Amino acid sequence: MLIISPYFAPINAADSHRVRTSLSYYTEHGWIPEVVAVSPRYCDMVRDDLLLQSIPKDIKVHHVPALDKRWTSKIGLGSIALRSIIFYYAAVNKLLKTNKYDLIYFSTTQFPILALAATWKKRFGIKIVFDIQDPWYTSYYKFKPKHERPKKFWFSYYLNKMLEPLAMQASDGLISVSAGYVEVLQKRYPHLSSKPHLSIPFGIHLPDLTIAYANPGVQPLLCVRKTSDRNTALHNQAPCFNLVYIGRGGHDLLPAFRALLDAVRLGLKLFPQEFRRVKVHLFGTSYAPNGEGKKTFLSDKELHGVEDIFQESTDRLPFYRTLNTLKAADMLFMPGPDQAEYVASKLFPYLMVERPILAIVHPCSKTSSLLRTIPQARVFHFGQANALMASNIAIYLRQAILGLKHIPVEKRQLKHYSSEHLTRLQTNLFNQVCQTPD
Repeated sequence: MLIISPYFAPINAADSHRVRTSLSYYTEHGWIPEVVAVSPRYCDMVRDDLLLQSIPKDIKVHHVPALDKRWTSKIGLGSIALRSIIFYYAAVNKLLKTNKYDLIYFSTTQFPILALAATWKKRFGIKIVFDIQDPWYTSYYKFKPKHERPKKFWFSYYLNKMLEPLAMQASDGLISVSAGYVEVLQKRYPHLSSKPHLSIPFGIHLPDLTIAYANPGVQPLLCVRKTSDRNTALHNQAPCFNLVYIGRGGHDLLPAFRALLDAVRLGLKLFPQEFRRVKVHLFGTSYAPNGEGKKTFLSDKELHGVEDIFQESTDRLPFYRTLNTLKAADMLFMPGPDQAEYVASKLFPYLMVERPILAIVHPCSKTSSLLRTIPQARVFHFGQANALMASNIAIYLRQAILGLKHIPVEKRQLKHYSSEHLTRLQTNLFNQVCQTPD
């Protein structure tokens, strides 16, 4: 099979990790993968060369060029999908003419590339499977205030509205991180209801921990908080309590962060000695190139008086520094939006490093149902009264700061989320697609 993944190692992009962590296992289930990716020189995402150590040496990777963003940005075109689509078209056409492939597997959130599936299916009769990691055409932001919409929202909205039906007519099967995403597509395109489909989350790839720990130079970015309060020896000597979030920003996550902010403010009022040790680190909150991101979480006005506790860095971290930083944290923060279908790709790296987790998520979300089975996770749900939620979170945090014992993950609970097991589920669907007549 050909795998279409514009961002690919050594580029550290969230939508590339399903493919990367599956490559070691496809062949043992009868599938020989080849990846078609954009050459790293044309990508403006964070690069982590250690990612190449996780790729089997015999995997064939075809690189395609893209229009140079230095020039296309002058006309407002920065998307890697739009900059590379003509090169993808030519390169994959050539591969399909000269080699025998049974299937093309699109695993990416660079959605305009998926529109090419219709051409390749019509011309070569090849089977098509899409991995839906995020909603594609969605009206979620349509009625939001302008300042909460993504950049160039209306351009993307109408482009997606045009391209999604074109791509979905070519689909022979769907994989998705959320069953809700598939349900939306099946309602929109009824013919998809008869196509093989499967909800498969992102997996836990334990070899990544081996690589991270074997490279001590990839240090975590946490520090001991210094205090100006010289009247209390405890404040001068006690180490800080690092509560860490690594992941995207966005206005849809603001309710969870405001709930955490309310809890910290209440904790400072009720338990000042303990909460003055808290440091909340927010890393990698923007998809913009490093140094160009804008903070989308708590405003300076909202943070007045606790600016030294909440620290946001929009720059994305290299993947293995992310793992080492998560492992070094005292606790991890898992915010969710008010959408039940949302499944965070960061969930399984969080579980992999076996740190305590504080989650504020939708009560009906997959994230909630999974975390409630994990001993070291404490889950809070939207819908509680703000004051009650703040009080409960503050009490939980105080217990953790005072040395609540860490309860290790039961490995048996997570075995069904290993990348090896989830790759087998993917290949089962591939087999089903290839055995299904057009």
